[in-house]
Amino acid sequence: MPFDWPLIDAVRPQWTGREFVLGDRSCQVLDYGANHSGWSEDLTTFHEEAAGEGVHPIDVASRRRARKALRRYIRTRPEDVTLLEVGCSSGFLVRELRKDWPRSLVIGSDYLAEPLRRLAARLDPTPLVRFDLVQCPLPEASIDGVVLLNVLEHIDDDASAIAQVARILKPGGIAVVEVPAGPHLFDAYDEYLRHFRRYRLDEICALVETAGLQILERSHLGFLVYPAFAAAKRRNQRETHTSEQRQRDLVKQNITNSATTPVLGWALALEDSLGRFLSYPVGIRCVVTAVKRDH
Repeated sequence: MPFDWPLIDAVRPQWTGREFVLGDRSCQVLDYGANHSGWSEDLTTFHEEAAGEGVHPIDVASRRRARKALRRYIRTRPEDVTLLEVGCSSGFLVRELRKDWPRSLVIGSDYLAEPLRRLAARLDPTPLVRFDLVQCPLPEASIDGVVLLNVLEHIDDDASAIAQVARILKPGGIAVVEVPAGPHLFDAYDEYLRHFRRYRLDEICALVETAGLQILERSHLGFLVYPAFAAAKRRNQRETHTSEQRQRDLVKQNITNSATTPVLGWALALEDSLGRFLSYPVGIRCVVTAVKRDH
């Protein structure tokens, strides 16, 4: 599918279906540069190793919900659809989106270069792009669906980031946004993972609406396990401002313990089935689906 890729060194990149061609050279990752953000290559590796190969129950539920939202609301013919995941360095959702939308253009993006290069080496040919979302180079009204799963909390200027999402969406385009819930639960886990903040649902909805998008769905993920989650977060708050190694050990323990608890997977599956009929008032993460209306 043709796409108007931004210029690099005055050259217009072309995606061949296997690689990018820029004049007389080729590459797997387009690099538009990026500023500092609350994440790092070390944290990417650490989190992937602790959470496993994309099988942590909360991550599985998160991706499942995002995929359902895109299938439910995108009305464009699949062969004309362009999807973008922001913060794709693991590649798990990109793979799933390619299965869901085999005739569409699926783009993965991140602001870290090296994880994207590693992903390109192990992923079936997929256009991967490095850029800073706050200064997103993609053309206006060029994307049908954007997914941001646990991205905004790592961006200091989250309002500008969401404004860019609204800018690149086509009229009728869909944004799926997920962020950590509960500012009062900010703890050593958030501190170590370089979160700028956790969100109230009303707060993230207001941010999305201010950018010019209309909310279609708003809820929480992890409602049924929220009491245990909140209790663990309050315990972790005693560890804020401790040593980085202590926080690292704590985060690894939290991820490992939750990943090996069967109840979490069962609770999230039940929650997903009931979520078709209701919105959850609290949870581990805020989840929002929004549309860019025609004006």
